[in-house]
Amino acid sequence: MKHIIILGDGMADHPVERLGGKTLLEYARPEYMNRLAKMGRTGRLQTIPSGFAPGSEVANTSILGYDLNKVYEGRGPLEAASIGYELHPDDLALRCNIISLADGNIITHNGGNLETADADVLIQELNKYLGDDRVRFITGIQYRHLLVIRGGSKHVVCAPPHDHPNEPWEKLLVKAEDNAPVEPGRMTAEETAELINRLIIESQQILSAHPFNRNRAAKGERQANSIWPWGGGYRPSMQPLTQLYPQVKSGTVISAVDLIRGIGHYAGLEIVNVEGATGLANTNYEGKAQAAIEALQHDDFVFVHVEATDEAGHDGDLELKLRAIDYLDKRLIKPVYEAVCQMNEPVCIAILPDHPTPVEMRIHVDEPVPFLIWHPGIEADAVEHYDEVSCVSGSYGMLKLNEFMNQLMKI
Repeated sequence: MKHIIILGDGMADHPVERLGGKTLLEYARPEYMNRLAKMGRTGRLQTIPSGFAPGSEVANTSILGYDLNKVYEGRGPLEAASIGYELHPDDLALRCNIISLADGNIITHNGGNLETADADVLIQELNKYLGDDRVRFITGIQYRHLLVIRGGSKHVVCAPPHDHPNEPWEKLLVKAEDNAPVEPGRMTAEETAELINRLIIESQQILSAHPFNRNRAAKGERQANSIWPWGGGYRPSMQPLTQLYPQVKSGTVISAVDLIRGIGHYAGLEIVNVEGATGLANTNYEGKAQAAIEALQHDDFVFVHVEATDEAGHDGDLELKLRAIDYLDKRLIKPVYEAVCQMNEPVCIAILPDHPTPVEMRIHVDEPVPFLIWHPGIEADAVEHYDEVSCVSGSYGMLKLNEFMNQLMKI
């Protein structure tokens, strides 16, 4: 039995009054998700361990079966691995968003939907004025980049910008952890926080003066006018998935997001880049579906990640999130399911989000997510629809953390 997980990032949601009190999945009634739920088995999954924030790096690592208390080092090191930046043992790597500020508030975490080519120009400008032997900025994708501080301390408290839309940025500046340890050969947590805050403030002057943002300002568009580092950590130590689960002989990860590709890198999965995969609702769904189908020809485990639903949730865009759910269903899940039905070797399909990103809150929340599992010959349960309400009655009940992967690998 081969296995494929299709994950709609942030796809789960809350009941919305504008939709008659239904969640988006209830309202959208996605045809192929519902078909697989009716033919398969469902349940709910708690993806966030106690004491961890509901970030995608935490949830996706947990879904793949890892113990976060043993392997978690923050988001930055995962994204460094994805873009091919090899961390030194004394490096601190932080995810570095380019965000939009206006009137003293964080307006959006994505720099006004910044494109990679434009972002690279801004990253080079930051390196020109702020980079040195200790500080380096590395271009990632769109608004998602990397800040590496040689000898920095990970014991700082950073606010993820997507969790604080329309809030004053100055109140969210970096702080040292209480009772932060002093690590030999590294800056103190207080020194690290002071350095990061200086970089944030100086970046605003540099980016606001750049012609790219002057042109945007003239057009009345959101400016990409500040960096926002967060999710810092050191190089992690993760066992390959093949060692955790003997059933996995080889595997592939398909995603437009650096973070997910970084998890895949440390999990020992092959990273497949799909042309036109953007991490937004305009991503190449068909290309991802074809890449997954091709991977199943030679691998026994495939992890397909789609970011579009999460981005729409963060933007508070109800119509866009509904459209992204529909695209995921018809343009990715449908062709994968149809191809799997024609394969000689049976394939198990699992579908789930990593966490909810409710459109009316615009942030990640730590709540269970619905999941479905289908494979040829499975004995179906009584659930007929895939959504947050129906899956409460699923035969898997409530699973926690690596119990999902353990159940999946038993099939």
